[in-house]
Amino acid sequence: MDVDLTRDHLEFRDEVRTWLEEHLIGDFGDLRGRGGTSQEDIPVDVLVAWEQELASGGWLGLDFPHKFGGRACSLAEQVVFHMTYAESRAPGRLPNMGVTLLAPTLLAFGSPEQCERFIPQILAGDEFWCQGYGEPDAGSDLANVKTRAWRDGDEWVIEGQKVWTSLAQCAQWAFVVCRTEEGSQRHRGLSYLLVPMDQTGVEIRPIVQLTGGSEFNETFFNEARTAEDWVVGDVGDGWRVAMGTLGFERGASTLGQQLSFRQEFDELLAAAKANGAAVEPVLRQRLVDAWATLEIMRFNNLRMLSTIAKGTSESGGVPGPEMSIGKLYWSNWHRALGELMVDVQGAAAMVVDDVTRDGHGPADAYPLGRTQRTFLYSRAHTIYAGSNEVQRNVIGERVLGLPREPRA
Repeated sequence: MDVDLTRDHLEFRDEVRTWLEEHLIGDFGDLRGRGGTSQEDIPVDVLVAWEQELASGGWLGLDFPHKFGGRACSLAEQVVFHMTYAESRAPGRLPNMGVTLLAPTLLAFGSPEQCERFIPQILAGDEFWCQGYGEPDAGSDLANVKTRAWRDGDEWVIEGQKVWTSLAQCAQWAFVVCRTEEGSQRHRGLSYLLVPMDQTGVEIRPIVQLTGGSEFNETFFNEARTAEDWVVGDVGDGWRVAMGTLGFERGASTLGQQLSFRQEFDELLAAAKANGAAVEPVLRQRLVDAWATLEIMRFNNLRMLSTIAKGTSESGGVPGPEMSIGKLYWSNWHRALGELMVDVQGAAAMVVDDVTRDGHGPADAYPLGRTQRTFLYSRAHTIYAGSNEVQRNVIGERVLGLPREPRA
């Protein structure tokens, strides 16, 4: 992908930068440099409000058509936005799954009626979504889904349990993979349903994480209901739709993410120089390795973006399985960075005091510094959104064409 900016791109970058300067004030003025991957130092309700503020400027629907309230930006413009956002040290955003996952899935697989009903509400910041994929016995192995759904008149009735449903507590809707064909197994007989969360048949139970927060939840569907028309794609074709959704997780924001990681690394390097850790041979070598692998991440992301740009014309805009390369790479890198941050800080990383505590975090959580939150939370990177093992299987089997892993 060509990263040279044209005059139009530079003007667009100035527009983004100016808007952020004008809106990161008042209640949002204290958010700069906070939040982001592995951090929980901004309350969820504030992050929701910031998403709505971004929506007021039309920044949620960068790549969506004008008729849905989007900006119809090119891929290059999307990259410019995300990089400028990171350069401005704007707050790390909550995982807005309506924007990043559900809305592009509807464009690729949904009906015109579904697109018209849901996408404008998502881009306006009026409706938030959560993902109903994982289950107690179907985490990384999504094909083992047991949550059932059956028709009752003009409605679907859903029965089952989902787990690790991020931010279900503030979502109005969920996209849920259910087994709709009695006796079906593995990839067959699954359907992709859109389910309202505000109903008596839905119960949400928070899961307390290592960091003390509760971003994740258990979600129970006890004869919950949704309209017959709210199935995306064909009934029984939910596996294909669900895999398409996962591909959209790794798109134009990857360079912005890499830039935010660079900012974290630069802060770590400065701390290592300040406390003398940078002259210790083993730590110095690990710092150099972190820098080098971060550069590799950037080039990998450029390759992935080139694939997406090519795919917009050849595969209907649905990213392919090669997107798993990026997820596997960045999750391992950031987990290793958390470990390196602790080792650079030394014994001080083991305790929380007035120096290490940053003064932010969930009200019901024990206080943690940025280093400690990064170290603890980043353990989950290699598990959520597809574990390392699953990503390697996808790359081996679907990208490299290697034989399938033996099944028990």
